[in-house]
This record gives sequence, structure tokens and C-alpha cells, in this order.
Amino acid sequence: MKEKVYASIKSIASYVPKNCVSNTDFEKTLDTSDEWIVRRTGIKTRYFASDNETSSSLGYESAKLAIERANLNIDDIDMLICATLSPDYLTMPSNAVIISHKLGIHNKPAFDISSACSGFIYLLSLAKAYIESKMYKNILIVGAEKASSVLDFSDRGTCVLFGDGAGAAVISQTNDKNKSILDVNISANGKYSELLGTPRTTNKLQMKGNEIFKLAIKTLASDVGEILSKNNLSSKDISFFIPHQANLRIINAVGEIIDIEPSKIVLTVQKYGNTSAASIPMAIDEIYNDKRLKNGDLLLLDAFGGGLTWGSSLLYFNGN
Repeated sequence: MKEKVYASIKSIASYVPKNCVSNTDFEKTLDTSDEWIVRRTGIKTRYFASDNETSSSLGYESAKLAIERANLNIDDIDMLICATLSPDYLTMPSNAVIISHKLGIHNKPAFDISSACSGFIYLLSLAKAYIESKMYKNILIVGAEKASSVLDFSDRGTCVLFGDGAGAAVISQTNDKNKSILDVNISANGKYSELLGTPRTTNKLQMKGNEIFKLAIKTLASDVGEILSKNNLSSKDISFFIPHQANLRIINAVGEIIDIEPSKIVLTVQKYGNTSAASIPMAIDEIYNDKRLKNGDLLLLDAFGGGLTWGSSLLYFNGN
């Protein structure tokens, strides 16, 4: 009898550009203040890429480290998938193709997905399916954003919220369910597509903040409840809750609804702002670098983004 194959997260990595932008920097050009931004969002700083950096170059840096941490060679990577709302090119080539070439991965499948801030959860779902179908053994997934390239810096309601960065992970085969990605939920509803997007007429991000705020809390809490119930788990079984880092008030509201201990909630929004598809892997890497994340820890991930898209995942960390 053949052993069952599961998908497992073998490594995590991230990359943040050097240019730190504080709330007070926005006071010079906008009718806003540090106090207003912190009170409404929890964000204190964010990082913006330089003119000669792109979302693919940020993604490359995180991807390179993810491969190294997984103790794999370039030739071991069977596929690369990238999630981004700020690709280098309008339609083609994909960021995944560019990152693959920079890494030296040749003649392997590479493509982008567009799921906004839910991108990393969608990547996990795809990688899990490919791995468990035994099509591939090692898949590199990358969430990479140069959100600053699509921001309207005259709109105080959006430009203070976002930052640039990238996160990557290697998803590999395992025969041990207790080292696996237990489950992934992903969903979408185009009915609300006009609440958050980048119209081609402007190529700048536009958002109806109040509507998004209310929908995010309701949808995220419901999605988490669903995935926990489906897997016969409760918030007490979770080692870390890693939500999308968009707004501290949303995170706190969802945390209260699902009744999870505040000490288990991973927060990076105050440092990096909303880095869209890079948000969750950057947050996982934060606790990895702080040596808080241990092998066998059960992580609950949750995200919500333009589309509208949303998703959640339960996974055991199985890194080195």
C-alpha cells in the first residue's frame, strides 16, 4: 500500500526594502497626522522600494533565502508561483518567470496569480493540490509587492496604508500528516469588486474603506470559524494566528470574535503596513526570525482582499 503524500511548508523567508517611511513623513504632503493614522489603522511605519527596485526583485530576494533555508538546490524546485497586485509588467511576462530566471530555474513552470491580499493563501491552495497529486515534489511560492507603484499619493485614505515587501516559502512532499498543510479554504465574490481595485483608467489603487472594513471583519471571522470547525479544532489548539496585516482594528475585532489569546496573534502591521500578498509570509518570517516559531507549531492563517477574495489555512510549520 502506497503511503499518502501531504504538502508541507519547508521554509519561510521575507525581504523588506531599506527605505522606511514614517507617518510624520506624510504630514509634509497630506492633511493627516501620525495620531490619526495610528488610531485608525495601527500603522506607524512602512517601507517603500527604490526606483530601481521592482516587485520581482523583492520577490527574488525572499525566494533565494527560502530555497536556502529549505536546504534545497535550484534544480530541486519544480515550479514557481507568484502572487502580486503590482507586477513589473502590465500583462506579461509574469513576475514568476522573471524571478525564476534570476534564480537560475530553467524549463520549469512559472506563473502569476491575481488574488490581491489573499494571494498567499491562494498560493498555498495551489501548491497543496500540485504536491498531493504527486505532480511535483518542491514548489516555490512567492508573494511580492511594490504597492507604492500603484498608490495615489494625494489620497490620504489609501496611500498611508500600504507598504512594499516580499515573502516566500517552499512547499514540499511529506508522508507525515502532523507536518502538513492540514487544510486551505479559498473563496471569492465579484459582487463587491468595485470596493477595492486598480482601474485601468488610473492605474492607481482605489478603495471604499468603510465598506471594506465591515465586510472584512464579518468575512474573516466566518471563514476562520468554518475551517476550525471542519477540522474539529478550536482557537485553543492554535499556536499562532497570523491574519492579513491590513488594519489593527480589523485584526483585534476578528481575534475577539474567534476568542483567541492576544499573545497568539502575530502583528506586523505597525511596522510594515499592508503589504498585500506579501503580508502573511512576512509575518510568519517575523516570528521565525525572532525564534518564536518552532517545528510542529500549528498556524492559522486568514486573509481578505480585492476581488473580493478571502481565504484561510491551517498548517503545521515544518521548517529548519
